[in-house]
Amino acid sequence: MKSDVEDLMPRLLPFEVGDGTQDFDLNEPPRNPQEYLRQVQLEASLCPEVVVAQIDPKKLKKQTVNVSVAGCQAAPEGFSPSLRWQQQQVGNFSDVRQSITKHRNHWSSQSLDDNVLMPKLTDEEGWKRFCLGEKVYLGTSAYETDPDPDPALDYSKVGFPPFLTIVSRLNQATVSAVLEILISWFEERDFVPQLGRWLYALLACLEKPLLPEAHSLIRQLARRCAQLRTTLERQEDERLPALNLLICLVARYFEQNDLADQQE
Repeated sequence: MKSDVEDLMPRLLPFEVGDGTQDFDLNEPPRNPQEYLRQVQLEASLCPEVVVAQIDPKKLKKQTVNVSVAGCQAAPEGFSPSLRWQQQQVGNFSDVRQSITKHRNHWSSQSLDDNVLMPKLTDEEGWKRFCLGEKVYLGTSAYETDPDPDPALDYSKVGFPPFLTIVSRLNQATVSAVLEILISWFEERDFVPQLGRWLYALLACLEKPLLPEAHSLIRQLARRCAQLRTTLERQEDERLPALNLLICLVARYFEQNDLADQQE
């Protein structure tokens, strides 16, 4: 079989294997071009026709990406924002993203305060504590509007805000990982200001075009925001603008148009 295939292939070099081929020691380096070519031909003739890799299935890591095409639950009457408001938010968000990109090197080179100990990439519980604070992480505080950040605050208790010196240090793998951690936390809990600040900042750092994993994550976020919005009883609820904003950014800026709020 091999000889038939070789007969059909054009010869690149006018060289024939001589009778002394079997005397070659493949462990010895060739002494001239002729010996080198003979060794190449001999090694090729010793190769099997078909090679089957022996793979241990237990060592293979199954990778799946679930991209849901389900849309968002419609907002109760009077709870969805106007198209003009959505366009304004997209414009503001675009400006923020451009500013972060432009000044990333500057902010990432600034020293962090001694009390800022960023968790490792795989430390899910550490990121929850870091972003949300001990009070929210442990469930000891309900939703409330925080005052302006005070330098004297214990950020380990109330959560570190997404300062530019912090988010500018995050690569895309970390941005996606922290997004997944916080969105998963949000799936089973209420919306809090600390969560909103971090989700906005991470979305502002998320590069386009989106990877499939990020695509699935932000759609999951928009659906959760829409689901929570349907439970609100008053249009004056302080959570409503933040929920509308996140839905708007996912749908309008990241072009998940089927999730967008339509004008009533």
